[in-house]
Amino acid sequence: MRSVTGPIVVLLIFALADFYFFQAVKTIIRDFSPHKQTVIKYVYWSMSAFTAITFLLMMLVPSLRMNKYFTSYIASLAFILAIVKLLGVVFLLVEDVSRIIRYFIEWIKRKNSPVVDGEAIRISRLKFFSYVSLAFAAIPFTSLMYGIFRGAHKYKVHRTTLKSKKIPSAFNGLKIVQISDIHTGSFTDTAGLEKAFSIIQKEKPDVIFFTGDLVNNIYTETEGFMDTYRKLQAPMGVYSIFGNHDYGDYIQWHSEEEKLEAREKLKNVHKEAGWRLLWDEMVDLEKDGEKIALIGTQNWGLRGFTKYGNLAKAYQGAENYPFKILLSHDPSHWGKEVIEDFKDIDLTLSGHTHGFQFGIEIPGFKWSPSQYIYPHWAGLYKDGEQYLYVNRGLGFLGYPGRVGIWPEITVIELQKA
Repeated sequence: MRSVTGPIVVLLIFALADFYFFQAVKTIIRDFSPHKQTVIKYVYWSMSAFTAITFLLMMLVPSLRMNKYFTSYIASLAFILAIVKLLGVVFLLVEDVSRIIRYFIEWIKRKNSPVVDGEAIRISRLKFFSYVSLAFAAIPFTSLMYGIFRGAHKYKVHRTTLKSKKIPSAFNGLKIVQISDIHTGSFTDTAGLEKAFSIIQKEKPDVIFFTGDLVNNIYTETEGFMDTYRKLQAPMGVYSIFGNHDYGDYIQWHSEEEKLEAREKLKNVHKEAGWRLLWDEMVDLEKDGEKIALIGTQNWGLRGFTKYGNLAKAYQGAENYPFKILLSHDPSHWGKEVIEDFKDIDLTLSGHTHGFQFGIEIPGFKWSPSQYIYPHWAGLYKDGEQYLYVNRGLGFLGYPGRVGIWPEITVIELQKA
C-alpha cells in the first residue's frame, strides 16, 4: 500500500501546484485568439502529463533509475519543469496572500467604493503579477537547461599554492592534480571525460589523486570507459580511494555476497585503469631520495553516510614522515577526526559535496545550498597548520548538469616555506 500511496500523494501535490500555476497562464492568454489559447493550453497540459507520467515511472519502476539515458534526459526535463512551476507557484502564492490582506483592508476602509473600479484595478494587477510569475519561472528554467547542455562539461581549473616548512626540498614545486566524484554512470558517452582528462594531462602533473565516487552504484557503469581512465597518467602515479557511492549501498542486491563481489570488481577497475587504490593504508611518495606519506582511507561520513574508513589503521607507518597527505572522500572526516586526533596530517583532500552543482562563485563571493549542510564544501580551508581542500567534483549526480558551480580540476602546488 505504501508504494502506491507515496506516488499518489506526490502527484496530487504537483497537480494542485500545476492547476494553480495555470491560472497565471490563463490570465495572460485571455486576450489571445481562441486558436492560440487552445494551442497553448494543449502544450501546457501535455507537458504536465509528461511530467506526471515520468515521475510515476521513476517511483514505480526502480530499474529506470539505473538507465542513464532516461535519467539524463527524460527524468531531468520532467524535474526541471516541475521545479520551475513550483517556483512560480511560490511567487503567486506570496502575492495572492498579500493581495487578500490588502483587499480586506481596502474593503474595511472603503465600503462605499464603486465595485466596478475596484474590480478593474484587481484584474490589472493580477495580470502584471502573472507575467512576473512566468518570468520568475523562466529564469531558473533557462539556467537549468544551460546547466545540462553547457554547464555539465564546463570544466574549471582551480589553482592553489600550499606552503609549509615541513615540505621536503625535493618536493618544492610539486604539482598535484586532484579530481573527485566522476560518477561515470551519469555520463552517456566518453566525450565529457575525454575533454576533462585532456585538460588534466596538459597541466603535466607530477601526481594525480582521485578522491572517490567513480560510479553511482555499480561497476558495470564503467564499461566502455576503461580506455578513457587509462589516459590519466603522471610520473609519480595515479592514486585513488572509494567514495560513498562506490560500495553499492544505494541499490538492492539479491544477497550480501553479490554486493561484495560487485565491490571487488570495482576495485579491480581501479587496478586495470592503472590507478593505485588505497584501502585504509599508507604508501610513500619518493623524489630525489626524500619521501612524504600518502594516506588513503575508505569512506568516512556523517548524516547517514557509512563510516567504512579506519584512519588509525591507514595512518600506521606514517609517523616519521615529515609531510603527510590524506585522501578522504567526505570533508566531514576532516572536521570530526583528522584535526582532532591526527594533528600531524598536513593536507587532506576531499570531494563529495559537488558544491550542490548549483550556486554562485564570483571574486570575493561564494554561495551554494551545500554550505548549509557542510561547513567545508568547496575550496581550501585551514585549521592551525592543517589544510583541507574540497574538490567540487568532476561529474554530476541526479541533475545532469551544473549551474554556477562548475566541474572542477584542482591543481595544487607544494612550496617549501
